[in-house]
Amino acid sequence: MSAPTLYLDGVSVVFDGFRALNNLSLIVEPGELRAIIGPNGAGKTTMMDVITGKTRPTQGTVKFGERDLTRMDEAAIANLGIGRKFQKPTVFDALTVFENLELALKAPRDPFSCLRWVLNGEARRRIDETVQEIGLTERVQERAGLLSHGQRQWLEIGMLLMQDPDLLLVDEPVAGMTDAETEHTAALLRRIAGRRSVVVVEHDLEFVRALGRRVTVLHEGSVLSEGALDHVQNDPRVIEVYLGR
Repeated sequence: MSAPTLYLDGVSVVFDGFRALNNLSLIVEPGELRAIIGPNGAGKTTMMDVITGKTRPTQGTVKFGERDLTRMDEAAIANLGIGRKFQKPTVFDALTVFENLELALKAPRDPFSCLRWVLNGEARRRIDETVQEIGLTERVQERAGLLSHGQRQWLEIGMLLMQDPDLLLVDEPVAGMTDAETEHTAALLRRIAGRRSVVVVEHDLEFVRALGRRVTVLHEGSVLSEGALDHVQNDPRVIEVYLGR
């Protein structure tokens, strides 16, 4: 059997006596789409920080495939094939959709390679495929600054896809979106999963339902409940600490 894409076991993070993560264990399989929910302060962001190397765990195991992430810095982890999308989109407003994707293309970044860079047919094909996948074909030559909030989020997801990650971490992607944009985003993430693993942190439970995948509920830095959305919504512990608020 192949190793899980992501394996966390007994992970704790302590900041000045406060346990942001408390013996957290989580497994994400290859190609899996997983939703992470929980109240504010549950440890969702800290978990993402640990996976990407921004925060070092106080104790525990964090593996990406067979690689020990606790021994690596942020740049090395990103180069392994882990992409992270923050809640606020970070795209280049003055550049077109195409140019943003071209800039994000996975390629050598040393000065000599940059000087010799020419957009070849394979690179153009990848950009065209990504534009179609994120649903921005009709806006491909427009500046990113003219896109709607939802379209900017899709563009940033597309920029991460240009790096060809094996694991995509997505933080609250539908905050501020219209209903139509939210539906589009759910469909986009379902399509992306399968070829790569996707972990989505989100508060919008209707969006989580639209994803239709396994849900993990965090509380006080630990896994409180896990399973289908209907299962966790009916868990008395989840109702008490999260849904009942």
